[in-house]
Amino acid sequence: MHLTLLTVGKTDIPWVRDGLEMYVSRLKHYVPFGLREIPELKGVSALNREQIKEKEGELILRQLKPADDVILLDEHGREFRSLEFADWLGRRLTASGHDLVFVVGGAYGFSDAVYARAAGKLSLSKMTYSHQLVRTIFAEQLYRAFTILRGEPYHHE
Repeated sequence: MHLTLLTVGKTDIPWVRDGLEMYVSRLKHYVPFGLREIPELKGVSALNREQIKEKEGELILRQLKPADDVILLDEHGREFRSLEFADWLGRRLTASGHDLVFVVGGAYGFSDAVYARAAGKLSLSKMTYSHQLVRTIFAEQLYRAFTILRGEPYHHE
């Protein structure tokens, strides 16, 4: 099983990228993990929000394999405490057998086609974060979940 974080747009804020790279390197000790970035759309000034979501959605769907277990990072998704997320992730990894792909969409969210393809939605908070910052926060939570599952002393509760 392979875990992937699929994002729309690249991480171009240096300190956010550094944090993301740190957690990506740590995650590779626990699970095959990859980060895939879909380039941002060019020339979107003539498009409305729905058109942008549709075009980004097409790019997202092209990156997915039929057997992928797709989870969207979405403000309307299920919220977990870190221990609950670790338990959910552990059960998902054991039961699924499929590659798990977490998706961070663009500024306007996901198209209906992407929502239809997803097996679930997760929310990191009731607050809204920048799409770049979410990547690092989520990578840290994945890392934290694996340390919890292994009984390692990273998480304190």
